[in-house]
Amino acid sequence: MSGAGEVQLETSRLILRRPALEDFEAWVDLMGDERSARFIGGPMSRPEAWRSLGLMAGHWTLRGCGNFALILKSTGACIGRAGPWLPEAWPGREVGWALRVAYQGQGYAEEAARAAIDWAFEALGWEEVVHCIDPLNTPSIRLAERLGSSLLRREPLPPPYAHVICGVYGQSREAWRRRRPG
Repeated sequence: MSGAGEVQLETSRLILRRPALEDFEAWVDLMGDERSARFIGGPMSRPEAWRSLGLMAGHWTLRGCGNFALILKSTGACIGRAGPWLPEAWPGREVGWALRVAYQGQGYAEEAARAAIDWAFEALGWEEVVHCIDPLNTPSIRLAERLGSSLLRREPLPPPYAHVICGVYGQSREAWRRRRPG
C-alpha cells in the first residue's frame, strides 16, 4: 500500500494531516464527550484517549494510511478526525469521520470525507470504500448517502465492538468518479 510519507491534504477550510501530539487535547475532547464519541466506541477517559490517539498514529505506520487530524485553517484548531481506516477483520476499506461537538453540523465532515475518499481511490488505489455506521447514527447515514454511498449489507464489527451490527455503506471507485464534477 502506498501513500504514507508526510501526507497532507487541503480543502477550502481544512488541512488534513497525520495525527500528532499537539492534537491530544482536542482528541481528549472528541473522545471524552458522550455526544461525539457515542458511535466511535463510546466516551473515553484521558488515558484511554491517549491510547486512541496512539492507535490512530500507529495505523499510519502499519497500513500507510489512517485517519487524518482535521485542522481548521482559520484558527489552527483540531476539530476531529476523518480518513482511511482498515484494522484487522474490519468489514472493508473504510473512510470514516468524527468531529468534536462544537464543529458538527457545519459541513466539515463532508468536506473532509470527500478529500479522504479522493485520496483513498487515487493515492492508495482502493477499488471500494465503505462507511461502517451504527443504525442509530442518522447524521452519518445521511452523510454517507450524500457522498453517494448506499447500504451494502449489515454485519457486526470485530471485537471489542462485536455487539454493534453496523450498516456497511459503500461505493466503488468507478461510481465515485462518475459522480465527481470535472
